Amino acid sequence: MTRIAVLGAGANGASIGADLIRAGEDVTLIEQWPAHVERMRADGLRIITPDEEYRVQPDVRHFCQVAELRGRFDVVLMLVKAYDAAWAARLIEPYLADDGILVGVQNGMTAGVIAEAVGRTRTLGCVIECSATMTDPGVVHRHTPVSRSWFAVGATDGGPAHRIPELVRILGLSGTVDVFDDILAAKWMRLVSNSTLLVTSAILGLPMIDALQQPGFREVMVAAGNEAMRVGAAEGHPVLPIFGLSSDEVSDPDRVVDIMTDKLFASFVVPGATTTVLQDWEKGRHSEVDDLNGHVIARGAVHGIPTPVNSRVVELARLIEGGHLSPAASHLPALREPLATV
Repeated sequence: MTRIAVLGAGANGASIGADLIRAGEDVTLIEQWPAHVERMRADGLRIITPDEEYRVQPDVRHFCQVAELRGRFDVVLMLVKAYDAAWAARLIEPYLADDGILVGVQNGMTAGVIAEAVGRTRTLGCVIECSATMTDPGVVHRHTPVSRSWFAVGATDGGPAHRIPELVRILGLSGTVDVFDDILAAKWMRLVSNSTLLVTSAILGLPMIDALQQPGFREVMVAAGNEAMRVGAAEGHPVLPIFGLSSDEVSDPDRVVDIMTDKLFASFVVPGATTTVLQDWEKGRHSEVDDLNGHVIARGAVHGIPTPVNSRVVELARLIEGGHLSPAASHLPALREPLATV
């Protein structure tokens, strides 16, 4: 049987891990929140979805217990924050089989740093669209059940393409899986989507749907996404149909962000769900803003492409993370201010 590790058993990692455990897979959860680890050991892992509620009893280890592991894993699904990808990949590398694969099931353009840590022949790329929250240890509220969760997988240059069917089978236990020949372009498309919504709605302190209903907010989203699209084109990434978009729906680059936003809200965003960024801020933690909108700014600067909307998003996010502001809907005029120059 394939030996699987889920590295980072937060809301999404625990959701996927629970699906694999219920399917009878050999799964070890590895998590860094001590209270969450202890609660799962004592009471199991409780998953609450719109369709059902269930509990599994996982084999779970704390990050500090990785050095105590015996044997090595065939597949590691890594669901840590994008900014933790490099060190987490190096942490698990000695416990990855020589012919094993490490898959970054996370936001951001992390494929390169993962490949540096474990080698290109031992990593596959992945995009995830799954909404879940976790406030109390051991309890996950999964807003998108298996029927509404989605993954894209593929190999980068030199990657083990022959392992893709195995990864499709595993992730298929937790959602729909599509295979992309150009997984980096698919990940950039996900970055475009993330740039529109994750940090912007968090700045307003609102659930995603509530933020969309604020007059003028959608315009901010689309402008941020269009900046990311222009930067992606300069990076050489073609426009790809993700989130169930058709080829016709991505044929006009000027309309892609509008259409993708509609698809995202129609299929994956549920009432009351907040983004991972707002969840991080509510817990007093650093967010992935530098790996999302910040990455768009950095790569835009390389290509001489202005990114005023993303720059304002990052500016406000850093003020919030520095304790100078609190998330609030009153920040919408400041988010909209750069639109006058777009």
